[in-house]
Order: sequence, then C-alpha cells, then structure tokens
Amino acid sequence: MADYPTTALGCLPALGWNSWNTFTWDINESLIKDVADLFVSDGYKDAGYEYIVIDDCWSLKERDENGRLVPDPAKFPNGMKAVADYIHGKGLKFGMYSCAGTHTCAGHPGSFEHEFEDAKQFAEWGVDYLKYDYCFKPRHVSGELLYKRMSLALKNCGRDILFSACNWGEDNVHDWIRESGAHSYRSTGDIQDNWESIKRLALSQMDKKAFTGSFCHNDMDMLVVGMHGGSNSDWIGSGLGGCTDTQYKTHFALWCIMGSPLMIGCDIRKATPFTKELLQNKNLLAINQDPESRGAYRIAVEPNWFGKDDAFVLVKALQNGDLAIGLFNFTDNTRELTLQFWDIGLPYQSGYSLSLYDCFTDTDLGMFRERFARHVPAHDCVVVRAKLTR
Repeated sequence: MADYPTTALGCLPALGWNSWNTFTWDINESLIKDVADLFVSDGYKDAGYEYIVIDDCWSLKERDENGRLVPDPAKFPNGMKAVADYIHGKGLKFGMYSCAGTHTCAGHPGSFEHEFEDAKQFAEWGVDYLKYDYCFKPRHVSGELLYKRMSLALKNCGRDILFSACNWGEDNVHDWIRESGAHSYRSTGDIQDNWESIKRLALSQMDKKAFTGSFCHNDMDMLVVGMHGGSNSDWIGSGLGGCTDTQYKTHFALWCIMGSPLMIGCDIRKATPFTKELLQNKNLLAINQDPESRGAYRIAVEPNWFGKDDAFVLVKALQNGDLAIGLFNFTDNTRELTLQFWDIGLPYQSGYSLSLYDCFTDTDLGMFRERFARHVPAHDCVVVRAKLTR
C-alpha cells in the first residue's frame, strides 16, 4: 500500500462535473443544484465523482468598492455560500473558477494582484476546488510566478482547496508546475466535441507520460462524453457534429488510463443510459483512481502498417501488480491489434501468463501467454486488466 492516504487533497485525479463545456455563460443556481441532486440520485457520487464546479461567468464584471468579487445576483441570488452549503449538504464538494490574468477569458475580474484576498473569499464561501485559467495575463509577468502566487495564497487561506492550474500547456508548464504546488495542470488547449479534437489532445500527450503522478496530475481537459453537439458554444461543440458513442467510449478510456482528472462536461440531466453507464464504469474508474497514479506508456502496434499514431497500445502499472492494457484504433477501419508480452517485460521463458479481464463487458477473457490480439473496430478500443499468473 502507498504510505500516504489516498484521501489526501490531490493525491488522486479529481472526479467531478464542470459547467463550461455545455453551458458556458448560461449558468445559474438552479442548474448547479440540479446537478448536485443528480450526482446523488443517479449514482455519480457512489461511483466516486465528488466536485461540482462552476466555471467562468459567475460574477459581475466589476469588483465591489472593497475590491471583492461579486456573484451575479441574477444567476446566484442567494450567493455562493448558499450554493456551497447545498452541495456540501449532499456530501459533495464545491468548485469555482478564476484566472491568473487581470480578467477571465469571458471578461470578468481575474485574480491578478488579488490572489490572497480572493483565496480568503473562496475559503469563506466554502470552496473546495479552484480552476485557475490563463487569459489576459500581463505579458511582462511570469506565468510560473503567478501560479506559485495563487498556490501560496490557497495553501494559507484556512481551507483545503484543490488547485487546478489551467494554462493550456503553455510555457513548458510540465517542467515547473509540480513544484508550484498545483494539484493538477492543463497540458492541452481546449477540447472540442468532435473526434479530431479527442485524437489530437490524446496524441499530444504521448511524450508527457513522465509528467503526471500523485498530487500533480496531467489534465487533458474536461470530458465531452455524452454531449452529442449539445454545447451552446460554436467553439466547443455546437455545429461540430459531436461524437458517436464508440468515440466517446474511446475518449473516456484514454482519459482514464492516461490518469487525467475526469470532469464531466455534458448535461447529465439528459444523459442517455449509455453515457451514464460509461461515465460510471467501475473498472475504468478504478484504473484512473489507482493509488500510485502512474502514467501509461505507449507501445506501437507491430507490424506498424497503420502509421505510428493510428493504432497503439497503452499500458499502465497498477498498485497491486496488475496492468491496465488498452488497445486503441484511431484508423477508419477495423484492425487487428496485437500486444507482444515481451514489450511489457514478460518473456515467454518466464513461464508466466496474463489472466485478462475485459473492463467493458465485465468478463474474464482467460489466460494468454506471449501475446494478446483483438480485432478492434474503427475509432474503438479494448481495455483489459491483466494479472500475472502461472
């Protein structure tokens, strides 16, 4: 077992819901309460999701005469403390949004040079999670310094607040973010609700496997699972066509095995049975929430007929000696994908085999020695949990 509690703040990737991908600016107290209610009644809380996060556009465009942030009274007439209290009353945690710049991406007040007073205000409201964006940062100021500044403010505000840094992978963030004190960091640009965006973001992180782990997780952006083009933003998804359920399945599997925080972005009030079952898949969530939080390593499919990025295997070492193995087919045709066991350190002459369990069908696949091969449909994946046996 790990020698630190997995309940420690930021030890494991955060699980929750964020308002931005579907609702952007169109948020209000009623919506947030609805999501909190559904987290409990529809099984998301029991599955491990705990954060309800309000993104940009929650405040007025100006601070008050004392320099404090002001919730928009038309959207949140009872204030943020009342929202936090409601969410806490459900046994859940409350998240909010600010920005390292002078303004947020939507033009609301940012926390630049207000870090310590804002952190104190968030603590007074009962905030448990802060997403911290990167728009309108003064060009002469180091982004690294600004994230360290807010981290220091949060760690001294009198409340445990998970710090989710969101600088879009800029400024070689993976080189300095762990020592800043952030619990996760955005390593990519914004996700969009289409297959090309999912592929692009996943492939962009294949060489960043060493830059994730306990207390500082590589965040590949929020999930678009189940959105089906339902965003009110043209940039995120409206008009982009959305994805098929198969593509959402592959998206979720990638984010799980690569150790990204999992922040649901769809309108869970409209979630289909497929979407709900996928987001609550206990086998994939267990891989994502493995106590050691190790990154996955990539193995090219041999023979490499498909191009180096089109078909590959990801392998993640788990705490109890098991391996999570994902076969991913990004091509537009069904392909037979093969994993040779010597590529994961298991020679034939060792006498060991792998007992494989299918994470989607909840079935034992049996014992395999030397290799594992499957025909994987276009844009689909196979994810198994492997146990070493004789």
